[in-house]
Amino acid sequence: MVFHPSKHSLTQHAAPSSGEERVFQGVAVAPGIAEGMVMIHFQEEENIPFRDLQPEELDAEAARFEGALLATRTELLGLQERLSQSATASDAGIFDAHLLVLEDPSLIDEVLNGIRREKHNAEFVFQGVSHKFIKTLSAIDDPYLRERAIDLEDVTRRVIRHLLGKSGQRLAGHDRSHIIVADELTPSDTATLNRENVAGFITEKGSKTSHTAIMARSLGIPAVVGLEGICNLLESGCVVLMDGYSGKVFLNPSPSTRAAYQVLAEQKEHVEERLESLRETDSVTTDGRRITLAANIELPEELDEVSASGADGIGLYRTEFLYFNRTVPPDEEEQYAVYRQVAERVAPRGAIIRTLDIGGDKPTECLDLGHEENPFLGCRAIRFCLNNPEIFKTQLRAILRAGLHGNLKMMFPMISGHEELLHAKALLNEAAEELRAKGMPFQNDMELGLMIEVPSSAIMADMLAREVSFFSIGTNDLLQYLMAVDRGNERIAHLHDPANPAVVRILKMVVDAAHAAGIWVGICGELAGDIEFTPLLVGLGIDELSTSASLVPRVKKAIRSLDLTACREVVTHALSGEPAAEIYARTTGLARTRYPDLF
Repeated sequence: MVFHPSKHSLTQHAAPSSGEERVFQGVAVAPGIAEGMVMIHFQEEENIPFRDLQPEELDAEAARFEGALLATRTELLGLQERLSQSATASDAGIFDAHLLVLEDPSLIDEVLNGIRREKHNAEFVFQGVSHKFIKTLSAIDDPYLRERAIDLEDVTRRVIRHLLGKSGQRLAGHDRSHIIVADELTPSDTATLNRENVAGFITEKGSKTSHTAIMARSLGIPAVVGLEGICNLLESGCVVLMDGYSGKVFLNPSPSTRAAYQVLAEQKEHVEERLESLRETDSVTTDGRRITLAANIELPEELDEVSASGADGIGLYRTEFLYFNRTVPPDEEEQYAVYRQVAERVAPRGAIIRTLDIGGDKPTECLDLGHEENPFLGCRAIRFCLNNPEIFKTQLRAILRAGLHGNLKMMFPMISGHEELLHAKALLNEAAEELRAKGMPFQNDMELGLMIEVPSSAIMADMLAREVSFFSIGTNDLLQYLMAVDRGNERIAHLHDPANPAVVRILKMVVDAAHAAGIWVGICGELAGDIEFTPLLVGLGIDELSTSASLVPRVKKAIRSLDLTACREVVTHALSGEPAAEIYARTTGLARTRYPDLF
């Protein structure tokens, strides 16, 4: 949602500005433009009591803990109901993850056993167990999975408050429109916001993949995150103007800044209306080249977003979430139920299920990954699965069974060689034979693909293409391995550059090998959603782009504004020896000429 000038003036709720204008740059996660007075929100932490228990007190203490879980569940169900009335079912479903925490037998058993073993009070034991899970998630480099730690912290606070006999914390009310500034906002915080009195929010932590960001987008609340230290730089009552498109935050906005944003707000409103009208249209260039446009998702509750975005289906369904926050891996039936839900909900469109991509920056307590000096180059993803065939085949059987309920495809991550792929296919055949021996029905002609994430697989793409039905290029890891650069290292992050001639050449090599073998090739990394590079990707001959659901309308607009001839000219120049700066200038120049309203 953008700031609608006809309903609100940018100055309507703002106190007079004082002092010089200051500009801060954060990460835009929910679009919109808003101006208002700041309300600083600090998360209250409870003091956890510590008590030794007598043996005769243990049963009552265990019952007290179970009662707090039940009270928290009732509270969360009420939040779900309230949110479903102001947002969508999928956003209310975000609290399904919270509810699952309250039903997790491994967590509950560990707390109950801890109460009896340690003879300590429930608050103290529960906090210790939860902290262990939170610490594991917080250490993960993947921003989506790291954000799950915030969800667990949210549940933990609620359970502890019930154990302490306190009511749940809510954001303070306000009688005028304001912008909330906080270290972080939990999904519960966001769900309890009074939309009528909240113009936007700004946080020090968070990412585009957080549940809070997802809900903010649905509720139409502009949001900017990642502004470290902003709580100390602003004061309650000061005036800020925030841009949920670029991530800029203006303290004491000048008259010229306000005037410029008044015009921009009107323009963005018209752009959003036009994007909405594209939902049912095809992603086809002006000269007839059709590109499949799919969505990447992590959790079943995001399925509604796929449909709402106008995506052609799911280009990447990550299965790692099933293995986190638990001490025992999910069994075949649990996985089957999840994959079946995906298949049924997205039908008749397709969904690509990526097999377990664990390790590297995604450790988990329920799987023994062992210590490695360099886990990014270690036993991760398909390597872990090949070393643990029973865990792998459990997932393969679940996917094969779920395939009967819709249009599912399967792909293997991080394949680095031909023998590795043949080994994985052999285990897939074993899984199918095991189902057949049990008389269990399954889809025996499921399309199989692999992810091109390792330079060795790109170099031998012609051999690999004979064994699968499609390639999906994971540009995040491919660039990292190709350029030998840690994209999280700020000192060298500039080397993680999609415009590098080596990147363009290796992408062209993969596309050509795929097409020569008669299979299609997609991109499911962050590059797929970057509309500055859409001309380059179209010109390379990419058949499918899969990005976050929220970016699908913008990528669709970009594709429908381009023609294949102009895009191929960009690639021709890129392959002729142009330096990265010129390649970038050429693709972004075409993008900004053809769809300037998206920037």
